[in-house]
Amino acid sequence: MRRAAIERLLPAAYQRAAGPGSVLGALLDVMEALHAPDEAVLADVDALFDPYRTPDGFVAYLTRWVAMDHVVAAPRADAPLPLPAGRLRDLVAHGALLARWRGTPYGMRTALELATGVTGFVLDEPPERPFHLVVRVPPAAADRLALVARIVEAEKPAAVTVEVLASPVDAEPADPVPATPSPPP
Repeated sequence: MRRAAIERLLPAAYQRAAGPGSVLGALLDVMEALHAPDEAVLADVDALFDPYRTPDGFVAYLTRWVAMDHVVAAPRADAPLPLPAGRLRDLVAHGALLARWRGTPYGMRTALELATGVTGFVLDEPPERPFHLVVRVPPAAADRLALVARIVEAEKPAAVTVEVLASPVDAEPADPVPATPSPPP
């Protein structure tokens, strides 16, 4: 807050006494200087909540806001994140879409694709095993089975059992993830 704005908040007698070189004038200058850092933060506070503008260290925190914190669940607090910051930013940015489609094949596939950066996940529901889901992981994401298993457990319906299987290496390569996945009709 600028000195002039602070001064306008004072009673008229104090405003007259806050002239240049006065003790009150010096105090108002100090108040302006003390407010400046906080005002600079508040002027750009929206950047903290934008997944593509927030500092890297804050992205993992934002995953909690969109119920995707199971992706960054680490055994120790000082453990590195299991995903690059860009993947986490994509998950946070698509948080509303993922929440809308949670518990559906489209929602699970989209969450897996955004988290791993790989397409080609196959979700099978064997007719001989009701309420069971088989998730086939493409070879490009086979090194991230623990992450895939965490996502599948969190995204599946509660009454469904699940198996996560790595696809054979000789399967077709996966396509890159589209920038904005489109939901089914």
